[in-house]
Amino acid sequence: MSARILVAEDDAKQARLIRIYLEREGSAVQVVSDGRAALEKARATRPDLIVLDVMLPLVDGLDVCRILRAEHSGLSDVPILLLTARSTEEDLLLGLDLGADDYLTKPYSPRELTARVRALLRRSRRAGTEAPALLRVGEVELDTARFEVRVAARPVALTSKEFSILEALAREPGRVFTRAQIIERVFGFDSDVLERTVDAHVRNLRLKLEEDPARPRFLETVYGRGYRLADGGPA
Repeated sequence: MSARILVAEDDAKQARLIRIYLEREGSAVQVVSDGRAALEKARATRPDLIVLDVMLPLVDGLDVCRILRAEHSGLSDVPILLLTARSTEEDLLLGLDLGADDYLTKPYSPRELTARVRALLRRSRRAGTEAPALLRVGEVELDTARFEVRVAARPVALTSKEFSILEALAREPGRVFTRAQIIERVFGFDSDVLERTVDAHVRNLRLKLEEDPARPRFLETVYGRGYRLADGGPA
């Protein structure tokens, strides 16, 4: 897992432990202890992945995530793994909506963290080597080369994980994907991502794609099975 990883963690003991485990995986690790330093280091070094604690001094992790996702400096799609002591659904949804790709709730095991990092890096590298393609499913259009989405000619801004989920569904429109299948395609087969993480991303996707998220026309739920992208667009 050779990669350049930025760790933003103000707990020195936790930061040291994360560094040890990631360096054992072959990664080059830089550690900062506050949000302002995280922004400066990310802009200066452009890491392959960021491990980001939510409760950081000066600028909290959620604001760091939001700021990086809004920038056009090559950091808008860098994988971000949030570390959070907050475990409510609202807190997790907020982190995902701001652009985080995955999260770990404290306390966590270092082995689980390294597994999540491996999965995020693998998916990021796979996306970078795929041939460009323009996918159209009804009124939904994805340009995988430019990382752009339009719905009925309306541009829609998605996070990297939202885009990946939508792309997986768009490549086989009408097919029902279980949550486990979405996790395997988007996060990696050895990932410990929870099924509710998929639900959270789908909820955010609907808020962005659908005119009425409560009555989706594009991203449909097949109860007892999973999700599909309607192959004909609107009914």
